[in-house]
Amino acid sequence: MDSLAQITLYAYISTLLLLSIYGIHRYFILYLYFRHFKRARRSSPPPLPMEELPRVTVQLPFYNEYYVAKRVIEATARLDYPKHLLTIQVLDDSTDQTQQVAGDTVEQLRGAGYHVQYLHREKREGYKAGALKEGLEHTADEFVAIFDADFLPPPEFLKRVVPYFRDERVGMVQARWGWINRSYSLLTRLQSILLDAHFILEHSARHFSGRFFNFNGTAGVFRKEAILDSGSWQGDTLTEDLDLSYRAQMKGWRFIFVPDLVCPSELPVNIYGFKTQQHRWTKGSIQVGKKLLPKLWRADIPFRVKLEATFHLSANLCYLLIVLMSVLMPMAVIFRGHTVFRGTFSWEFAIFFFTTCSIFLFYLTSQRELYPDWKWRLKEIPFIFALGIGMCINNAWAVSEALLSKETPFIRTAKYRIVSIKDSWKEKIYRRTNKRSLMVECLFSVYMVTSVLVLMATNNWGAIPYVFLFVTGFIYIFGISLLHSKR
Repeated sequence: MDSLAQITLYAYISTLLLLSIYGIHRYFILYLYFRHFKRARRSSPPPLPMEELPRVTVQLPFYNEYYVAKRVIEATARLDYPKHLLTIQVLDDSTDQTQQVAGDTVEQLRGAGYHVQYLHREKREGYKAGALKEGLEHTADEFVAIFDADFLPPPEFLKRVVPYFRDERVGMVQARWGWINRSYSLLTRLQSILLDAHFILEHSARHFSGRFFNFNGTAGVFRKEAILDSGSWQGDTLTEDLDLSYRAQMKGWRFIFVPDLVCPSELPVNIYGFKTQQHRWTKGSIQVGKKLLPKLWRADIPFRVKLEATFHLSANLCYLLIVLMSVLMPMAVIFRGHTVFRGTFSWEFAIFFFTTCSIFLFYLTSQRELYPDWKWRLKEIPFIFALGIGMCINNAWAVSEALLSKETPFIRTAKYRIVSIKDSWKEKIYRRTNKRSLMVECLFSVYMVTSVLVLMATNNWGAIPYVFLFVTGFIYIFGISLLHSKR
């Protein structure tokens, strides 16, 4: 019993300490944001005169986007930009009716005087990266804008962005994402909070403090020369945007984030779409870290940039730690009365509280910075903890695949054109259920409920609120996954 208690102690405390390091980094991001707050709010550069506007190609990469293809093509055509300077590229790898929908929409725009290219590939070689790379071979324009199928670029988008490229070292300009269906469900509201913090806090802090930040794969404009100079698009990771971003900045290209330019998008409304997206982003970031961090640390780059990049690209390792902590926490509480655990509770609690507070402050700040009704939104932040805990199994699996170099295909996130609460996705054709994930989530839910019962039986009432947080997270994700799989 002594050995088991001792192993549990060391494993649990080590896990907490590692998580606390990333909690400290979250505080550091907040510090950088507020230190550079005024720069983050600086005004945009003056617009370019009509005669100085450059030629721009807008790339729209598709793969089976039946419900949203027409919408984004038409939205692109509404961009307030001279027709003779604008080329629209529909990069369609679809194998379903999207080909017909996209083809018909392209012909309508051509009839209206737009320059539209429709490029269809029979094989998805390189997935999205391969489609974007091939599209570059069909344009001579100096700048390339990219929008995923679920985005709706505002008409002023290009005229707001191109003035930043007066600086010849600017390689990319990224806009902030907005949400057309935030109010659809609790799941979409929680996703919006997660992404709001990523954009307004992480992007602003990194950009305005001189650290590296990344293009998000959509709602941004690249200088074509920057893409080619950095080795072009490469499909050896699931996050080709993050990969290219780091390669370009390591080559000396400047990236610009524009927090007050918002590009609306559609959030996944199905838990399996959300899981697919999170799996791809999580695995891809670890893949990029494995690929580029050794090169970055050998490069002639300031230490502060290297250190921040390491935290950025390795942050998803925390999901493995959360899974481990969820297993160890009930055991640690039960063993707390054992000799080797005596005296550990106070600082163990301090570490847990310190880490948890960093998460709460992080998301609270993002909502306060963006929305006048931020106080009303605070009630949803506790659910962020549950969502993060519940998703740790899905995301830890992705991290494990990346660490073990297991190859998996690029599975795109299904979009259903869900805008209002009256819309329904349950009769639409894109469905994907991961039964393996569902079984593991069920097992973890049972384990945590059993742990609460054991803690009650052993009079460990003080620990129940913390363990109950894990119970809520696992049951929520398991429950909604089960519900959506039935639909």
